[in-house]
Amino acid sequence: MSGTRTGEPAAPTDVDPRRWWGLMVIALAQLMVVLDATIVNIALPSAQRDLGMSDGNRQWVITAYTLAFGGLLLLGGRIADLVGRKRTFAIGLIGFAAASAIGGAATTSAMLFGARALQGVFAAVLAPSALSLLTTTFTDPRERGKAFGIYGALAGSGAAVGFIVGGVLTEYLNWRWCLYVNVPIAVVAVIGAFTLLHDRPGNTGARLDVPGVLLGCGGLVALVYGFSEAQPRGWTDPLVLAMFATGIVLLTVFVWWQARAASPLLPLHVVRDRNRAGCFLTMMLAVIGMYGLFLFMTYYLQVILNYSPLRTGLAFLPMTVSIVLVSTQFSARMLRRVGPRMLMVPGMLLAAAGMVFLTRMTVHSHYTTDILPALILMGIGMGLTFMPVFSTATAGVAPRDSGVTSATVNTSQQVGGSIGTALLNTIATSTSATYITSHLTDPSRLESVVREGIVHGYTVAIWLAAGIMLLAGLVAGLMVTAKAPEHGAPADRPVPEPVA
Repeated sequence: MSGTRTGEPAAPTDVDPRRWWGLMVIALAQLMVVLDATIVNIALPSAQRDLGMSDGNRQWVITAYTLAFGGLLLLGGRIADLVGRKRTFAIGLIGFAAASAIGGAATTSAMLFGARALQGVFAAVLAPSALSLLTTTFTDPRERGKAFGIYGALAGSGAAVGFIVGGVLTEYLNWRWCLYVNVPIAVVAVIGAFTLLHDRPGNTGARLDVPGVLLGCGGLVALVYGFSEAQPRGWTDPLVLAMFATGIVLLTVFVWWQARAASPLLPLHVVRDRNRAGCFLTMMLAVIGMYGLFLFMTYYLQVILNYSPLRTGLAFLPMTVSIVLVSTQFSARMLRRVGPRMLMVPGMLLAAAGMVFLTRMTVHSHYTTDILPALILMGIGMGLTFMPVFSTATAGVAPRDSGVTSATVNTSQQVGGSIGTALLNTIATSTSATYITSHLTDPSRLESVVREGIVHGYTVAIWLAAGIMLLAGLVAGLMVTAKAPEHGAPADRPVPEPVA
């Protein structure tokens, strides 16, 4: 019977009619974590003025969160496996709410930076346990498709929702509410978690792989920090190069250690699986392009087209709606009938087409004719891609490894976002500077040449993002060979561990 593992009794959530309400709790928590990566972007100028931040330090409002979140995800996933997913989920929610309240009440820039880092720490605990709870709750192929359709929609649209919510709160209240808003959301989610969610006990017999934690988390922190600093400092800065070198060395030693550790932080059979590895890589490449788009379009709409923060946020709404509708109404249904790559490859092709459409934009472009069609194409592409990525990456995982597998999916997303923001922004700014230098022959045209140069830099970087999306489609087509759940192995049957 679907939902029952060999040798294990069916979990209460398999037959609990309230499991769909439980999904709403999981989805609410995931949305809070994802949108918090972008919700403060639009509020950042206001926060900078209030707290007297320098231009050089303001990036830490963003970096402190992504650094802690991306660097500690593997640890958070393994903690969920060891002590229980529901308990870890609740701890993550409570800690995230407390950190958000501290950030909202910040009186100095250091206090805000610290609160954002603390948010990232608890997000690293919360996100893997949320996806892991979803994975172990919905194992029937039909229900799994619907559940992951909703989850994939939130993962794909959460960043855009952050821009919308951030614009509304900043314009009508103040920037502090971009942090305070997490408190009531977390309170509702905590109550819902204790009331509606069920979980198997954690693997209390296993020990935490301390050397793996230091190597893996240290390597990820170094990489994420290196990509974050590459944006303001440049790719050849000694600190940036040192962080990249440190990250590569630590992660190389981490892989060597994981093959020998008795209770590894990341069991290598999780990433050796061809389909799962293909999903991790597809996710990372897709997010590289997507985060670059959000960055450029936010500045393009506000600086070039002179949109207000609220109008800028609402401009992303069609993309968000497209992701939600395609994930829940199309991808969730089709994944039961076709293999995941039959959705992921067309999804990346459509997203790349949307990017190419955006390369036509100029300083005089109109939203409805030049921007909106591209955003809708991007939304459809992400809706086709993210849902099967999450579902396939977490299918067939042994219960004791579901947390760390979920963490690896989230790590791919966070590292991709860091790479995309740094890489594409560096290309855009350097290309803009070259354009302005070569075209500024008449000082009276300074303002217009600068605006043209900025847009030119965006379009060059967007061409690269389109190429990365095509590469993601190629990876999905070649690596993700899983069959449709109805025709392949049941989603709840763990993949056997390889024999040494």
